[in-house]
Amino acid sequence: MFNKSNEEFNNLVQDILSNEEFQNMKDIAHHGITRYHHLLRVSYYTYIITKFLRLDYNKATRAALLHDFFYNEEGKKHSKARVWRKHPEFAVRNAERVFGSLSEKEKDIIRAHMFPITFTPPKYLESWIVDIIDDIAGIYEKSYSLRIEFNAVSSFLMFIFIGYFH
Repeated sequence: MFNKSNEEFNNLVQDILSNEEFQNMKDIAHHGITRYHHLLRVSYYTYIITKFLRLDYNKATRAALLHDFFYNEEGKKHSKARVWRKHPEFAVRNAERVFGSLSEKEKDIIRAHMFPITFTPPKYLESWIVDIIDDIAGIYEKSYSLRIEFNAVSSFLMFIFIGYFH
């Protein structure tokens, strides 16, 4: 997944990754992994694809890293479906509070990453790319965690089955 030796990517996101508040994303479960690792995955693949396509990979990469920069507590007073629709706004607000003003493109990338759930269609090609990468990453991460859970349950059942017949 993430290539730690990619110096350009590291330089582009180092200020975000080293931020103490952003580091808190390591403590939040997300798709069966941590939110930090999910954000890193989406950002890295965004970087690779947008750079290859000669798009605005700087803004796309940084916005992708911030697209889920919110805390679960921010959505506690809302239903799960409402949190899905509202968390992009929480992420924009937190990103601007912690890292300063965002460009319109960066805001759109973050706000539109849950399209069509948010009803906010992406305005930029970079926004579409982050939306699609986020969807693919989420499916991959969730399926990976489900496989681990399935393997654990299967092992437990096999242990019980073997114990029962011996």
